[in-house]
Amino acid sequence: MNPIEAEGLVRRFGEIVAVDGVDLVVEQGEIFGFLGPNGAGKSTLVRMLTTLLRPTAGTARVAGYDVVAEAGSVRRSIGVALQDAAIDPLMTGRELVRLQAVLHGISRAEADKRGEVLLARVGLTGAADRRVGTYSGGMRRRLDLALALVHEPTVLFLDEPTTGLDPTSRVSLWEEVRRLNGEGTTVFLTTQYLEEADELAGRIAIIDGGKIVREGNPAVLKAAVGAHTLVVTVPAAQERQATDVLRTFGEERAAKPGSVTIGLTDGPAALSGALRSLEDAGVTVEHVELDAPSLDDVFADATGRRLEGADAGEPVEEAG
Repeated sequence: MNPIEAEGLVRRFGEIVAVDGVDLVVEQGEIFGFLGPNGAGKSTLVRMLTTLLRPTAGTARVAGYDVVAEAGSVRRSIGVALQDAAIDPLMTGRELVRLQAVLHGISRAEADKRGEVLLARVGLTGAADRRVGTYSGGMRRRLDLALALVHEPTVLFLDEPTTGLDPTSRVSLWEEVRRLNGEGTTVFLTTQYLEEADELAGRIAIIDGGKIVREGNPAVLKAAVGAHTLVVTVPAAQERQATDVLRTFGEERAAKPGSVTIGLTDGPAALSGALRSLEDAGVTVEHVELDAPSLDDVFADATGRRLEGADAGEPVEEAG
């Protein structure tokens, strides 16, 4: 039995379909990256898999249990660190870890022992007796992780765990996730950060509009996109002209506003010729980038637009 299996999973909010027929398998011991912009259905799917939200249709099993019929068993088997998790700012880190242990039926002696180990491994021993309201964003995220691990779950859900963190805190959390995975924990990671998915995940799925549009190993998905991407920034009045020139060097790709983006058929060797053609056509080049295939290219190939910078909101869960 795989740690996570979903078939035909659907969630509607009134007339809005947030998750639309998702089939998913996460294998034992892997870090599975779930990638997509805000509003794509990532958090809604996680809430269904963690029993916080009932599916409108379809089925899912987590840690071998049905998320609806055996929700209690699912909860006892998983750890969850949600992006919007509420933590009492008046309690200390140590008190919160102890409380989490009590809620899972762990004895006081074992809770204290396990709490010391977890606080140390996430680098919070020195702040264990401080009120959480004094913690930085990075410290709160590390505490979230410790709380999710108190009962030694077999499957760990991390919902955009590094959003808003500084680069140092982000790398520190990545290292902890790798360490946990190395000890056998299956990790389901949702993220908007392409680098994060590339760094951590052995396999990813990209969701857009509630549907999975790509799935597989990141390196294989990037290789399938093919050519290097040339991104040229030009004055707005010359975008159309620049596009016409660059189309002779490869296929036009989805671009951010103010840029022309081409997949160079002949790779980096075509760069000088492309720039020379722009100069001959009288196009003013303000900035040039040449990028190896990326997960953003995979997303653009699947959806016709870029992933980075997406800011659409996801439907708000209905009360009750």
